[in-house]
Amino acid sequence: MKLIAIKTENGNLTGDIAFYCRVLKVSRQGFYNHLEAQKKPWKYEALAAEIYEIIDEDECNDTYGRYRMHKALEIKKEMVEGEFPHIPCERTVYRIMERLGIAHTPKHKPNGITKADREAMKSDDKIKRDFTAERPLEKAVTDITEIQTADGKLYISAIEDCFDNAILGISMADNMKTGLCVDTLKSAIMAYPGLRGAVIHSDRGSQYTSGEYRQEIERYGIIQSMNSAGGRCHDNAKCESLWGRFKEELLYDRYDTKKMPMKVVKSLIWRYFMSYWNNRRICSANGGLPPMVKRKKFYEEQYSKTA
Repeated sequence: MKLIAIKTENGNLTGDIAFYCRVLKVSRQGFYNHLEAQKKPWKYEALAAEIYEIIDEDECNDTYGRYRMHKALEIKKEMVEGEFPHIPCERTVYRIMERLGIAHTPKHKPNGITKADREAMKSDDKIKRDFTAERPLEKAVTDITEIQTADGKLYISAIEDCFDNAILGISMADNMKTGLCVDTLKSAIMAYPGLRGAVIHSDRGSQYTSGEYRQEIERYGIIQSMNSAGGRCHDNAKCESLWGRFKEELLYDRYDTKKMPMKVVKSLIWRYFMSYWNNRRICSANGGLPPMVKRKKFYEEQYSKTA
């Protein structure tokens, strides 16, 4: 029907309608019904407006796929007083996003940058690719990534909680020496003293096997875990996924960090993790809840059990 509409200029070339209908084996009445349907308003116009509003709430929301957009719509419906457009299934939400030209497809994969020190003492792999936790501050992962800026490379180190994917600590510097990882650990302990006694998993990079880092680990009573022998990337896949999502959502096709001052890039990254990621970003692993919302619900449930 769309082809006939194009060829006949939406039925204005009446002399060609019979020909195209005959060739394509469709009825003329069916074609006229198609033209009438085109004049009617799109039934998802109201929902499309809500989708655009969600995207406008934060610059990183334009990376939402169908699952996170569907969850965002459900959350918004709960918060809105009065009528709200019907929310169809995820597949239909995806088709709406396709029609609007905002369907998102990941394009890049992160690369690891830490290098193992073959002579240093290693710790056992206590995670064994089980990146789940029963409660906050029980198990976490850490890693380093890099971003090119106008002032040189910026290195970012973060500690991510396995319970709800919350970023517990973050540090940034123009080098990837051990001090970067130590500062990350200190910031996490300062913000979350309950992290003492937790398992923190990393790769076998020289930063994590150094005496300075191990000294800080022991000071805070942290149980150190490292990738198994051979340095397989899947052993710390959770952190690799973190860096991939961060760069895809915040940087790729949005900012040319190579032309930006390092202090400006630092500000963007800090805001992304501490404000957006922790508190507002829809997280599919949390059933659609931002990390801190899931954490709050956990403590509320624990309190109700003891009250």
